[in-house]
Amino acid sequence: MKRTARVLLPLAFSTALVAPLGLAHGAAAAPAVAQHQQTVHHKSGEKSAAAYSRDTTINRAKTWLTANNGSQVPYSQTATWDGYRTDCSGYVSMALSLGKPGPNTVGLASSTYTTKINMSQLQKGDLIIDANGSSTTRHVVIFVKWNDSAHTSYEAYEQRGGHGTDHRNLSYGVGSDEYDPYRPKVYG
Repeated sequence: MKRTARVLLPLAFSTALVAPLGLAHGAAAAPAVAQHQQTVHHKSGEKSAAAYSRDTTINRAKTWLTANNGSQVPYSQTATWDGYRTDCSGYVSMALSLGKPGPNTVGLASSTYTTKINMSQLQKGDLIIDANGSSTTRHVVIFVKWNDSAHTSYEAYEQRGGHGTDHRNLSYGVGSDEYDPYRPKVYG
C-alpha cells in the first residue's frame, strides 16, 4: 500500500465517522461547539460543566435591544420570546441562560440562583433586585459598570414596562430603596 493511501484512508474513515456529528470541517467546528456550550440552559443557578462568563451574560442581554426586527423586545408579563417571559426576570433568565421560561424576580433573589453581596462588590453581570412587593413593583436589572468613582449611578440592562429592553444609567439600590445586589451562581 502506498504511503498516501495509508494516510488518506484512515483520514477518510475518521471523517466519515465524525461528519454526522457536524465536525467534518475541522477548525470551523470549534466555534459552533463553543457557541453551543454557552447556550446550555442551567436548571438551577449552579455552574455547569461549560463555563459561563459575565461577558456572555452582557452579550446575550444586548441581543434583545434589536431582536424585534431591529427594535427592542416589548415588555409583557405573559408573552414569551424564544421561550423566555418578556418581563424583567424572564429577560435576566435569558441573559444568564437559565431554563425557560425562567424564575420570577423572587426566585432570582433566592439562594438557588444568586448570593447576596454588597453594592461595593458589584461586577459586570451581577444583578440588582427588588424582590419585595407585588408582581407589578418587583424588578431586576443587570449591572454593567459604575458611572463614577462615588458610585452614585451605574450602567445597566433591563426589561421595563411601557418600553421593553433598555440599556441606560440607573441608581436603583444606591439610596435607601428596596433594591439589593446579587451575584448569579452561574459564574461559579
